Amino acid sequence: MDRTLLISNITIADSIKESFIGDVFLENGKIKEIAASIKIDADIHVDATDKGWIVVPGFIDIHIHGASGFDVMDGTPDALNGLASALPREGTTSFLATTMTQTEESIEKALRNASQFNADATQAEMLGIHLEGPFISSERAGAQPIEHIVPPSISLFKKWQELSGNRIKLVTVAPEVDQGLAFIEEVTANKVVASLGHTDATYEIVSQAVKAGAKQVTHLYNQMSPFHHREPGVVGAALLEKPLLVELIVDFIHSAPKSVELAFRQKGASGVILITDAMRAKGLAPGTYDLGGQDVEVTENDARLADGTLAGSILTMENAAKNMKAATDCTLSELVAITSTNAATQLGLSNKGKIETGKDADLTIIDEAWNVQMTICRGNIAYAKGN
Repeated sequence: MDRTLLISNITIADSIKESFIGDVFLENGKIKEIAASIKIDADIHVDATDKGWIVVPGFIDIHIHGASGFDVMDGTPDALNGLASALPREGTTSFLATTMTQTEESIEKALRNASQFNADATQAEMLGIHLEGPFISSERAGAQPIEHIVPPSISLFKKWQELSGNRIKLVTVAPEVDQGLAFIEEVTANKVVASLGHTDATYEIVSQAVKAGAKQVTHLYNQMSPFHHREPGVVGAALLEKPLLVELIVDFIHSAPKSVELAFRQKGASGVILITDAMRAKGLAPGTYDLGGQDVEVTENDARLADGTLAGSILTMENAAKNMKAATDCTLSELVAITSTNAATQLGLSNKGKIETGKDADLTIIDEAWNVQMTICRGNIAYAKGN
C-alpha cells in the first residue's frame, strides 16, 4: 500500500518551527519533501485549499488499555487488531499497549500476544508495551486488583521482557516498595523508561528514584501521595523534579482544569505527555464492561468500579487535545509537543513526533477547532472524516 500522497495548501505545524502554509509529499511511508509548493503527480492528492486545515505529527498515546470493546489484557490477536484499527479515528497513529495488574499467567499471555503483533498499513502502530503493574503500592492501587500486586522483581521483569520480544518500553513502578529503587536502576540501564505511579512515596524517595533513573510520572495526581505543605509527596516532586515528565489524563474528571493548568505552567510544554488511559468501553455505549476481571460502570462521561473508584477513562486523544487547549491556552506548537513530540522523545524515537523530511509519515490533519479530519499512518490514509 506504499502509494505516494501529496497534501497541498495546508498549515504545517511542528513543536519547534513556526507553522507555515505549504505542501507535504509522502512516499514509501516517509515524509519525502516539504515545501511552499510541490509539483508532483501523486497517487493521492489531498487539497486543503481554503479549508483551514492543519497537519500535525500523529498523536502518540503511551498509556492506553483498550477501546471499541477490545483490551490489551484479552491477550488475543483480535484485541490488538481491534485497538489498532480504532485509534486512527481519534488522530492516534501509534501507541503503547498497556497491561495492568493481574496474575502472572494473564500478564504473560498478554505479553506473548503483543510480541507477535505488527500493525498493518491502515492501523495505528504498536510501538511497544507499557507495563502498568504489578510492581506498585497496595496503598494506591486504584482500579488495579490488590491481590495481584507483587514487589518489583528484576528476574520476573527480565523473564517478561524476553516473553515480549523486548517490546516493553515503559514500566510503572512504586519506588518506595521493597527493591523499588534497585528495580528502577536495572530497567533504566536496559533502556526502559521507569515511570512512578500507583505510589505512596515521599518527596525524598521520589528524589532518590530520579537519581536511580526514573524519567516519568504515571497519570499525574491520580493514585499517588498528594501535595501537603509539610510533605510535598509524589505530586510535589513531580512538579518540581525537572527530569520527570508527567502524563496527564485531560478529561476534567481525573484532573480539574486548574490542576491541568498548574501542571502545564510548572512543567512547561516539554514536560507534559497527553494520554488517555482508556479502557475497552471507549467508543461504545454506556453500560457495564470488564476491566481486569472487574465490572466497570460506564456512563457518557466516565468509567468507575462499583465503589466509585475511577477505572481508566473513555477519553479520546482528540478530546484530550481540545481540553488541554481550553485549560491552558497553549500554543499550536506546544500542543504538538504535548500530543506527540514529547512521547516520541521519551521513547527515544527519532523517526516520529516531527514533520521533517525522512521521518515516518505519521500525520494527523485537524481543523482549527482540533477536530480530526484525516489520519495518515506511515503514509497511508487510515481515517478520513465522513468516509
